[in-house]
Amino acid sequence: MDQVHNANDPTPGIDWAEKRYLIVDDFVGIRQLLREALRNLGAKHIDQAASGGEAMTLLARTHYDVVLCDFNLGEGKNGQQVLEEARIRNLMTPSSVWLTVSAEKSVESVMGAAEHQPEAYLIKPITEGVLLTRLNRVWLKKQIFRQIDEAYIDKDYLRAARLCDEQATDNKVHEIDLLRMKANLLLKAGEPEKARAVFEQVLEQRDYNWARTGLGKIRMANGEHEAARQMFHSVIAENRYFIDAYDQLAKSLELMGKSQEACDVLEKAAKLSPNSVPRQRNLGQAALKVGNIPLAEKAFRKCIAIGEYSIMKTADAYFGLARVCGQKNDPKEALQLLAVAQRDFTGDTLLLRAKITEGLVYHESGDYRRARKAGDELETMLAADPVRPDIPTCMEMATLLFAVGVKDAPVDLLCYVTRNNHDNQVLLDEVQKIFDKARMGEEGMLLITAARKEATDMMNKGVLLWKTGKLGEAVAWMREARRALPNNLRILFNSAQILISHLQEHGYDDALMAEANDVLMYVDRIAPGQQRFAQMIEQLALLAPAPPPPSVEEEQAGPDAAAPAPAPAQEN
Repeated sequence: MDQVHNANDPTPGIDWAEKRYLIVDDFVGIRQLLREALRNLGAKHIDQAASGGEAMTLLARTHYDVVLCDFNLGEGKNGQQVLEEARIRNLMTPSSVWLTVSAEKSVESVMGAAEHQPEAYLIKPITEGVLLTRLNRVWLKKQIFRQIDEAYIDKDYLRAARLCDEQATDNKVHEIDLLRMKANLLLKAGEPEKARAVFEQVLEQRDYNWARTGLGKIRMANGEHEAARQMFHSVIAENRYFIDAYDQLAKSLELMGKSQEACDVLEKAAKLSPNSVPRQRNLGQAALKVGNIPLAEKAFRKCIAIGEYSIMKTADAYFGLARVCGQKNDPKEALQLLAVAQRDFTGDTLLLRAKITEGLVYHESGDYRRARKAGDELETMLAADPVRPDIPTCMEMATLLFAVGVKDAPVDLLCYVTRNNHDNQVLLDEVQKIFDKARMGEEGMLLITAARKEATDMMNKGVLLWKTGKLGEAVAWMREARRALPNNLRILFNSAQILISHLQEHGYDDALMAEANDVLMYVDRIAPGQQRFAQMIEQLALLAPAPPPPSVEEEQAGPDAAAPAPAPAQEN
């Protein structure tokens, strides 16, 4: 344990002298005051940054134990955006402490900062006593969560949940925080019923809004949309500043087909906490969907403005605003926005999405000749690249191609979407609506049925090979199935399970281990929170060879036995 270096430190065992500090403030006088306060605590290693950009450079170079960051940093990134980017880029260690320091007391600023969860939000001026008290409190709490955070970063959510139980036994003062983390970990691990039990355990002690919101998420995931809606609504009625409940309420309303009500809820949330790039984007898209062009324009312009220096800056806002301009019969600004998006963003689908949006803009503004030209160019792009884009882009492209009179290419796209989501009825209903709008309702139903059967047959062949002991052939077949249907979750999971079975029956193999891990990491990227993901990650961890040489503790503990793999799911 660290030795005490400050006789006035009320919490023995914390050595503030040897920790590394970063002070971020655009005023040199404030930086000097905070530096002196830290020096009085014994701190020796203190770096300073005068801007958000300078802070990001230092954070990328050094792992700091404590960061004190002002909210307003002048031109460039603000403190909220620095914290946001540091979290997303994993520039902070699990035990690091982030204190947001500000003279800003407005509701929107405090709530915006709180959404990114700094360890504390301190209002200026700050006394040395207040600083020390907060540092002691949050540092000790962070140490309790350190191992849990490390397991979380490794995506081993079930192990992290078990660590919450271990820590709760010894740290009753933090029991509620540990239970909250455990419930959220179980949700990410795809264990909603176990998470439900934790939320209900908490609610027996006290009526926490986050626990009721958690139960609402589970009900929504189970298809109980009205029950979820009522729960989210009751949370908001009790605490109008609990922003997560607004976001979840909007999702539940959208799932119930109440798009206008969902848009209204997002508008209220954006007024309470307007500095969230994803929320403004979602509001713009919701408003565009219900035809509220003025609201969509306001939201997309706000999204672009607050996203200028944010890691969450998104091309979606530029494409959405271009669509708005198309509906306002202003194709000139729309094309300018598309040019900016192509200049400022990168990605495999960016050019494709820009061309789709260009076609939609021309079509919506009545320039059908140019819309058809964009459609022809899209057909050429599709023919040149066999790899299909993400599902929303495929559906948007199909909508445009049907609108400009193309048939074969959008049919192929929608069949691809169906094969990759053959058991997702909500999405298949959206596919059917696109066929209906193109006056291909009955033909579309037959195409959807055939595409679903094709996916099922492909998956079942791999499972049959697995069941008959032909593991090598099963691995090879599922590899081909993944190439044909790269986003089909059932095929991805069955492929990973067959790889695990091969490892269990034929011994460890580096290449197969890496292949199984890559498949699971891809699943977690495109569809986080799947139940089988957490279970398979644990199975892979058990199959990994122990690193040589083993420690004394590992020798005493003995090797873990690999859990038997459950059979991959087969469809009739």
